[in-house]
Amino acid sequence: MFLVSLDRIIIATAIPRITDEFHSINDIGWYGSAYVLSSCATQLLFGRIYAFYKNKVVFLAAIVLFEAGSALCGAAPNSVAFILGRALAGAGSAGVMAGAIVLSIPLVPLNKRPMFQSMLGAIFGVSSAIGPLIGGAFTSNVHLTWRWCFYINLPIGGASIVLIVLFLHLPQPPRSQALPALEKAKRMDPIGTLLFTPAVVCFLLALEWGGTVYAWNSGRVIALFVVSGVLFVAWVASQAWLGSEYATVPGRIIRQRSVMAGFVFSMCNGGVLLSFTYYLAVWFQAIQGVDALQSGIRSLPFVLALVVASIIGGGLTTRFGYYTPFAIACSCLLSIGVGLATTLRVDSGHSMWIGYQVVAGLGMGFGMQMSSLAAQTVLAPSDVPVGASLMFFGQGLGGSVFLSVTQSIFLQKLFQDLSTVMPAEAARQLVNTGATAIRSAVSAGLLPATLVEYNKALTTAYYVPLAVACFGIIPALCFEWKSVKKAREAMMAGQKPAAATTAKDGEDASSAV
Repeated sequence: MFLVSLDRIIIATAIPRITDEFHSINDIGWYGSAYVLSSCATQLLFGRIYAFYKNKVVFLAAIVLFEAGSALCGAAPNSVAFILGRALAGAGSAGVMAGAIVLSIPLVPLNKRPMFQSMLGAIFGVSSAIGPLIGGAFTSNVHLTWRWCFYINLPIGGASIVLIVLFLHLPQPPRSQALPALEKAKRMDPIGTLLFTPAVVCFLLALEWGGTVYAWNSGRVIALFVVSGVLFVAWVASQAWLGSEYATVPGRIIRQRSVMAGFVFSMCNGGVLLSFTYYLAVWFQAIQGVDALQSGIRSLPFVLALVVASIIGGGLTTRFGYYTPFAIACSCLLSIGVGLATTLRVDSGHSMWIGYQVVAGLGMGFGMQMSSLAAQTVLAPSDVPVGASLMFFGQGLGGSVFLSVTQSIFLQKLFQDLSTVMPAEAARQLVNTGATAIRSAVSAGLLPATLVEYNKALTTAYYVPLAVACFGIIPALCFEWKSVKKAREAMMAGQKPAAATTAKDGEDASSAV
């Protein structure tokens, strides 16, 4: 989990050097999107794989896939090889994230899982904090270079594989893993996979290209949206036709109230997290004039607050049993923190940008793991792999969708505002130059007015994560008030969760209905 979280963040500081070496400025979008595309496209598939194959073997295979992608990125001789490596690493990350939850189910009692998952949230926060610092250190070192941003995954991942092989011992596998190979292949839903994967890829590509590479009303972008919509409708129809035995996402899972609420809640949190942190870094570099390393240091209040809140939320959920109050607190605090960020000015002091980050970080920390915990509480153990994968998919999809919307609004507003203080052509060039080059691209006399307009565009962009955070209150209120302690007691007494009456008795967390 640490490596996967680190890999999402560390590349940001490496991209300028990568484009310099490969002369690939036009491929920047692919460096980030290849990872996200493959991760989202394979997330639900991994949930199904964990249900029918040995969990330990699948988890190790996911780590190996992630490591192979990292090795290819580090050794890439050209931009195409680097993009392929990012895609492989993204697919591996999907298996690692789902596996971290699935493997914990037979090992950690349900009433203890809130604390366990809070530690996963803390790991995410720590990796987010040190990612820019490590990336900055590597890219600025002439002996290590940017390639070590990816090589660093190899020794740590190798050590993880050894530890898992030697010390991870899972209980007896469920009956579903003993099915004949042909039956397993049928239950992997190949038809659904062939429809769902390109649907996700087309949709995310349209978001990635729209407003940047191509205009939103261009034929390519419209065609991608149309193809994505048609494939998604076909996938939904295939899920209904296949039924619960063979569908990737059985209807009983997605129709469950807390699962649906958790999916939407995860989308909201994923969208706020990426949009807020990404443009906070832009604000530090553009308005305050610091480099990527200092920007990472100034983002520590958000990360530290996230870690503290994640641990506190996990501990209190373990103590009292209910996760719904923390989901509600997450949306409320997140809305306040991001809302305060819309008031940032060019001359805002330390107390403002530190305080705003702390409020938002506390909110994110309280709610980051609650969707997955809800799925584990209300679903039968046999349905948890798919439920957990749904939450991770929602988080990744929300991040991609709302970051694209935020970027589109920011760029449009930035050009519009800069055009009020300089000619349109100069404004267009400054937008394309990037946030770190403002002070070298603008004369000293024009710089104050330019910074004011740049700040206006950034704070306007924050209205997107603000709206998403506010909307997140709705799914938070829709979570059922289920106690992990009572659900644990029911399982110990031989009863099944109310939402899982169709699941077979005797199957553990790794089996599938």
